[in-house]
Amino acid sequence: MRLAFTMTEGRGELDPLLHRVALAAIDSGLRVAGIVQVNHDRPDCTRCDMDAIVLPDGPTIRISQSLGRESRGCRLNAEGLETAVAAAEARLREGADLLVVNKFGKQEAGGRGFRNVIADALAQGTDVLVGVNALNLPALRDFLGEDATQVRADLPDLLAWVGARVPH
Repeated sequence: MRLAFTMTEGRGELDPLLHRVALAAIDSGLRVAGIVQVNHDRPDCTRCDMDAIVLPDGPTIRISQSLGRESRGCRLNAEGLETAVAAAEARLREGADLLVVNKFGKQEAGGRGFRNVIADALAQGTDVLVGVNALNLPALRDFLGEDATQVRADLPDLLAWVGARVPH
C-alpha cells in the first residue's frame, strides 16, 4: 500500500488532471475505484455545476446545488456527495489497485465524506491518491500522518507514481 497526495495552485486545475490520471491508470489495466470531478459551466450563473464520476465507469452524480446567480456560499450538495461516497465504497469492495479521491475537502476535514473510504482502502492494501488544497492540507496530514508522499501535480509524475503508461 502506498499513499500520496497532490495539489495545484490554480482553481479548477486539479480536477481534469486527476481525471486524466485515473483514465490512464484504467487504460493501463489497473483496477481503479473512487471519484473524479467534472465541472460544467453554466451560462446563467457565475459558478459551475460539479459532477462526480464514480470510477471506473460511472455513474455520474451531481454534487453541487444551484444557490442562485450571485450566491457565494458553499454549494456542495452533501447528499450527492454521500451518494458518490457510497458508490465508490461499493466499487472498492469489489477490489481495486488504486483509489482516487479528487479532493480531501471540508467534508473530509470534518470527519465525513471520503474519509472512511480512504481508511478502508489503506486497510485492505490499496494504493491511494488524493487531491487536496492548501486550506485542507493540515487536516489531511492530521488524518494520514507522515506516511503520505506529496507528488507534484504533473501528469508524468503522477502517472509514474500510479504506475500507469503515459497516454498517447
